[in-house]
Amino acid sequence: MTLEVDMGKYKSVKVPLDVAERLIVDVSKRLNIESKDVMESLRIVRNFDEFYEFQQKKFKDYVVPDKDISDMIKGAVVVDSLKLIKEGSSREVVVTFDRRVNESVIIDSLRSLGFDVEVKRFDLMQLLKAK
Repeated sequence: MTLEVDMGKYKSVKVPLDVAERLIVDVSKRLNIESKDVMESLRIVRNFDEFYEFQQKKFKDYVVPDKDISDMIKGAVVVDSLKLIKEGSSREVVVTFDRRVNESVIIDSLRSLGFDVEVKRFDLMQLLKAK
């Protein structure tokens, strides 16, 4: 399992649909946060097919769960966005965590779910070399 950390310090991980819900719940429990974005993310994951269709109809790559302004001010946002992927019978979710979520919490959560974790960081120099 690869945890990608981008230049903005947002952390993303691609997991099977059945793991996505457990990952979001586990990370929020470890952070002791019950925020609107967590509840919305769980609703999106639990209703994958409906939100996948919505994502396709709107030509969007990501579904962004609603967030409370007060949660954003307090730093209590866990999930920034979700990307729903369907290929044949396979269903996967790219969970992008907020930049303030400590990557060690995500790594510990993934390990507790039985995954080996590799961290891949993207920085400006890598992007410039890619061009």
